[in-house]
Amino acid sequence: MTTAAAIELKGISKAFGPVQANKDISIRVMPGTIHGIIGENGAGKSTLMSILFGFYKADAGEIFINGTKANITDSQTAIRAGIGMVFQHFKLVQNFSVLENVILGAEDGALLRPSLAKARGELKRLAEEYELHVDPDALIEDLSVGHQQRVEILKALYRQADILILDEPTGVLTPAEADQLFRILERLREEGKTIILITHKLREIMHITDTVSVMRRGQMTATVKTSETSPEQLAELMVGRKVLLRVDKKPATPGAPVLEVENLRVIDEHGVERLKGVSLNVRAGEILGIAGVAGNGQSALLEVLGGMIPATGTVRMNGQELDLTGTASDGQSRRARGIAHVPEDRQHDGLIMDFSAWENTVFGYHNDPAIQSNALLMDNAAIRADTAAKMERFDVRPPDPFLPAKSFSGGNQQKIVLAREIERNPDLLLIGQPTRGVDIGAIEFIHQRVVELRDAGKAILLVSVELDEIMSLSDRIAVMFDGRIMGERLPEQTNETELGLLMAGVNEEAA
Repeated sequence: MTTAAAIELKGISKAFGPVQANKDISIRVMPGTIHGIIGENGAGKSTLMSILFGFYKADAGEIFINGTKANITDSQTAIRAGIGMVFQHFKLVQNFSVLENVILGAEDGALLRPSLAKARGELKRLAEEYELHVDPDALIEDLSVGHQQRVEILKALYRQADILILDEPTGVLTPAEADQLFRILERLREEGKTIILITHKLREIMHITDTVSVMRRGQMTATVKTSETSPEQLAELMVGRKVLLRVDKKPATPGAPVLEVENLRVIDEHGVERLKGVSLNVRAGEILGIAGVAGNGQSALLEVLGGMIPATGTVRMNGQELDLTGTASDGQSRRARGIAHVPEDRQHDGLIMDFSAWENTVFGYHNDPAIQSNALLMDNAAIRADTAAKMERFDVRPPDPFLPAKSFSGGNQQKIVLAREIERNPDLLLIGQPTRGVDIGAIEFIHQRVVELRDAGKAILLVSVELDEIMSLSDRIAVMFDGRIMGERLPEQTNETELGLLMAGVNEEAA
């Protein structure tokens, strides 16, 4: 007898105006398996899963759960059908406790005390069964990102989900947190749960999934057993062409120092010392990569150099000292001195999400005489034309200057920020998490642009939590731990184990 699929989608189509997000998609997900769905940003992965979870209603097609046709009209219907979804951006109330978040929307009645007591016992059971340990009384805002994700999984399991959808679950996790998540998913699979994993990271797909389906431009292009494919084959199916999975670059030919940092210290508004005497330099024609687990001072370093927060110490740009007071005009003065900044959080610091693409391409450069039509007004027509040209050069999809930033996928939002900063021809590019939440085709493109800038004689300071990105893109690597530089290495003379020790705070001699 043929086993019924845990989930079967037949002929699913969904359009948003003229954009066909999903086109005649069919897929079968077998029970007790981890099924990966991969594709570039904008391929339609999240739309498809949002239809399954009841966030959107399909224009056409059918959904079957455990062999029975289901009419999923909203997320509550999906939850009652045993489906849970963990979104890329968590749906948690920050000033509520873990316990309160778990029962929110699933209370047993008007009185909360019985619901909380029941949830406390159930959370204890789930934590022991699936290794999802988290303090039920902790506030969400006090938890690490990895523990917040555990709360989202606990929420779904508390609602008795047998099918879990995870949308880009490692996009905000450290490597150690990602490894722990994979152990949890393996335990869930052992217990008979069915997991759908949406990701663009090929290494994760190869490591954790049993089966993988590939989407491209709203259509399903292939479904294969993971053991019978390779990263190269999957990349080609995703993008429609062969993709270079390693950074292709010539050896660097560094020139004079462009950026010199000496004894840089930062104390935040809570009195915590985030930078503890950092010294480094970046030369013309080289990429200095900063490796480290998130939260060890890399963000503060970028924020100081970008003029966003105050610091003490000395920073020189092309031999001239920079003002480190962190005043409102510092960012503007940095740009005038030839520093461009691609911030780590593109949505919070790099873009105004409700503004159009053409408006976002001039933020920070709006006083440039080249875009002024007179003393008071900007030449909007010229800016729009320039944005259209940038979108073509940086392969931004869709290439519509009038579309608001929030309507682009994460990878295309990143390309808008990169186009704005790189095309100013800076002497120094500060770039934080350049490929976070970005699909494989865009990763290759972004890496090429960064290397081209280096080859043009520019200095680049790269911060990334992706160790393989640091290893392949950098000409020199500095490792940060607890606000300090633990040591420097050349990529060809080190390995991930040695860098991992430095990232964990093991001193240079021991490493």
